[in-house]
Amino acid sequence: MTRTEHDIALPDLSGRRALVTGASDGVGLRIAARLAGAGAEVLLPVRNPRKGEAAVDRIRAEHPSARLVLHELDLASLASVAALGERLQAEGAPIHLLVNNAGVMTPPERQVTVDGFELQLGTNHLGHFALTARLLPLLRAGRARVTTQSSVAARRGTILWDDPNAERRYDGRRSYAQSKLACGLFGLELARRSSAGGWGITSTVSHPGVAPTSLLAARPEVGRAGDTRAVRVIRWLSAHGLVVGTVESAALPALLAAASPEAQDGGFYGPGWPGHLGGPPGPQRLWAPLRRDDDAARLWSLSEELTGVAFA
Repeated sequence: MTRTEHDIALPDLSGRRALVTGASDGVGLRIAARLAGAGAEVLLPVRNPRKGEAAVDRIRAEHPSARLVLHELDLASLASVAALGERLQAEGAPIHLLVNNAGVMTPPERQVTVDGFELQLGTNHLGHFALTARLLPLLRAGRARVTTQSSVAARRGTILWDDPNAERRYDGRRSYAQSKLACGLFGLELARRSSAGGWGITSTVSHPGVAPTSLLAARPEVGRAGDTRAVRVIRWLSAHGLVVGTVESAALPALLAAASPEAQDGGFYGPGWPGHLGGPPGPQRLWAPLRRDDDAARLWSLSEELTGVAFA
């Protein structure tokens, strides 16, 4: 990575084991590459093995001595999440860093996971909720830090308590905002429950701002045949250094939240320019929807009910 004024230094992560979801491209790939470059062994659980292998090649081209391990994971399948948890628990090696980064954004038409959840809620939040629960013994053994990616969309998000899976009315942007608000509320509630229960893990929340990733680009698998107008505008702004960030700068808040010794349990990190769409990473004040502790506790109970997975 070319160092810029927006870069951060990572501590030596030799001997640490990190797991990053969504690491086959975009922001997740940059997070995984930086952690590997700092000495961590990085687990890359991916849905598409071909993209996973390409990601490994790209990271090793940058960091030839990188220690990388591919695993299969489809966050839209609770059975796949459980299978990965079983494999890693059978290995028994502690996990020191977990970055819940993967996501899907605004399918034009409502889609559901194999378990019947609205795709964005099921992938972005429920899949990560279940994965974190399945990995809890390994996270506790590693006294891990868990970092969960939210989004600027969460600023105006609400949890649709009477219709969380958008069965009555689907609006892609509204469901996306709900899913990323849920990610943030989960990360904050995890910090509170770990502290109260003596789990020994810390939990932070980050958001990448806005950057020219593949989230709004052509994604046939979510029913988007071509690039959106929004992503074309974002690419132009990013190329001209205006308002939004780059893929590299968008990875920095999660890296700060996950690996910096200065990051605080229950802290929230994002880009620092006005509007928080781009700029150098740093701590930020929680947005109003993230300050509703009662909603976070209620969401935790709903997530356990929907997934059938509890934090033992």
